[in-house]
Amino acid sequence: MKLNKSVFIKLLAIHCLSFVFAARNPDFFYFIQQWPGSFFDTNQNFCYPTGGKPAADFVIAGLQPYYIDGSFPSNCTTNVPYDQSKITDLISRMQKSWPSLSCPSNNGFSLWSSEWKQHGTCSESVLDQHSYFKSALNLKDKVKLLQKLRNAGIKPDGKIYSMDSVMEAIRAEIGYYPGVKCNSDKSGKLQLHQIYICVDTSATRFIECPGLPNFRCTSNIKFAAF
Repeated sequence: MKLNKSVFIKLLAIHCLSFVFAARNPDFFYFIQQWPGSFFDTNQNFCYPTGGKPAADFVIAGLQPYYIDGSFPSNCTTNVPYDQSKITDLISRMQKSWPSLSCPSNNGFSLWSSEWKQHGTCSESVLDQHSYFKSALNLKDKVKLLQKLRNAGIKPDGKIYSMDSVMEAIRAEIGYYPGVKCNSDKSGKLQLHQIYICVDTSATRFIECPGLPNFRCTSNIKFAAF
């Protein structure tokens, strides 16, 4: 089949763009944690992991590479496939800190494979597979997000808290404002769902966010019980 010139140019552009994303180092990472209480307190389906109900703590939702211009790479290469044997020493920590909350109930392996394929492969120039997952685990241990909120009197008790107080509590501890993403509970009330914290390309140091996605939240949000 003979391609016309315009179609050929479009395909070539897509190929070149994919190559650029695969080769270009990220400018920073979003380290994202989510509150399981708000994940379950919706009208969506959810399942506990095969290991049972997670602890009442934030869990990892992702370590995502981004560029300062607001764009982000995804699914960068198939040449570095997910290999479970490379993270055997991290499995118990990951099942606790990075569990799958989707249905059917599972052990998290498919979630981690998907995260590596979508985001990890785009970080591979600076973090290999083991470093990628270990860095996320270490960041969670370092930030101790729930403890920092509790220190400011913000608790997962189903009550309403100001957005400013949530953001200020985290800024007071890590030095930078986070991004706060909300979802809706079963009655439609907006609640704290995910916290975005920016880290450098070594995935070890918190930094001021070059920018944050435009999240749908209000000035007062619910912190769901769990």
